[in-house]
Amino acid sequence: MRIVIVAVGSRGDVAPYTGLGARLQDAGHEVAIAAHEPLGELVRKCGLEYRPLPMDLRAELTSAEGGRVLRTSPLALARFARMYARHWSQMADATLAAAQGSDLLLLSTMGWLGIHVAEGLGIPSMGVYLQPMDPTREFPPAVLTTRSLGHAGNRTAMRTMRVAGQMPFRSVVKDLRKRLDLPPMGPAALFRRLDRTGWPVHYGFSPLVVPRPADWPSGRDVVGYWWPESVPDWRPPEHLTDFLDAGPPPVFVGFGSMNVGDGARMGELVASALRRAGMRGVIQAGWGELAAGAHDDVISIGDVPHDWLFPRMAAVVHHGGAGTTAAGLRAGVPTVIVPSAADQPFWGARIAKLGAGSCTGPLRRLSTGELTQALRDAPSHRDRAREISQGIAEEDGAGQVVKAIARL
Repeated sequence: MRIVIVAVGSRGDVAPYTGLGARLQDAGHEVAIAAHEPLGELVRKCGLEYRPLPMDLRAELTSAEGGRVLRTSPLALARFARMYARHWSQMADATLAAAQGSDLLLLSTMGWLGIHVAEGLGIPSMGVYLQPMDPTREFPPAVLTTRSLGHAGNRTAMRTMRVAGQMPFRSVVKDLRKRLDLPPMGPAALFRRLDRTGWPVHYGFSPLVVPRPADWPSGRDVVGYWWPESVPDWRPPEHLTDFLDAGPPPVFVGFGSMNVGDGARMGELVASALRRAGMRGVIQAGWGELAAGAHDDVISIGDVPHDWLFPRMAAVVHHGGAGTTAAGLRAGVPTVIVPSAADQPFWGARIAKLGAGSCTGPLRRLSTGELTQALRDAPSHRDRAREISQGIAEEDGAGQVVKAIARL
């Protein structure tokens, strides 16, 4: 079967699909990943075909507007939608082009244009989501708030948010469906149909972290994480291995694709907190170019695979993206989440509830004292982090997706 995975988002949103794609290739399928252009090299290095999507997401998120988008508020979500809406006509064209010749589309959370494309091409589609997106009584919308709105309020908020979230794109969708000779369909009608027909969604997180809500419709399954594919022949840089060998396990600090404002100022804040806590640090620059200068107890690095690096850490401090949170849990080390936007507070709250780590206030308001205290508390979460890691090791999320596709 020829499968295209439409993976819209930053590196952390795309990397897990390289592992899923590799497993599908091992099962005999032909697999391509459609993603934003800066991530083409990552996809190709993992042995998968790459199909481009428009928009330089790194440039968008590191701009002044990107700093306003990457916040935890309904207004920031609206700005994020407007940012994408400017490119949505091109996204529709690119998604349609990427799907040509395929037998199945697998769609990330923001890859929902593929639902219309698959319908127009007469092929099946399936959701492969990294965040919970179906309404439930059990918790509020993961990208909106961590505060429960009550059973009825939680469900209503999610229904409202996912419909309202598509409104900035409705003209593009209308045009796309017309081009595909499909009848008009608004977002509310689309979601009613998906729920009624049991459109399949496989959620790529552990049921130990987010158990499947009892009120989700049939076809929505929590299957476990799928892990980024390892790049063949990758070797760690010598200066990093020398640093690791020179002392006790350090703490990883990195905020991925988040806009940290002044990277040098934030880097010095992090370095100061590490010293106050009596810990060494490995600081990853990320898209925000986090930097701590030259110090004997702190080292700055570029991209290093988390599956290699995290198990060598005493703790990990990050923004709480779904993929990075998963990597920390897999490594079995304490996590400190400093959320910036979208679903990150949700994962921070889950980590704290599990006892595997803690969650601070928003990244833009992070203080040296708050981070210092979180670092000092991190060792108390070590046993629980290891326990969860052992449970996750017994799951096979990618294998569950492979089996589901075999049943199509």
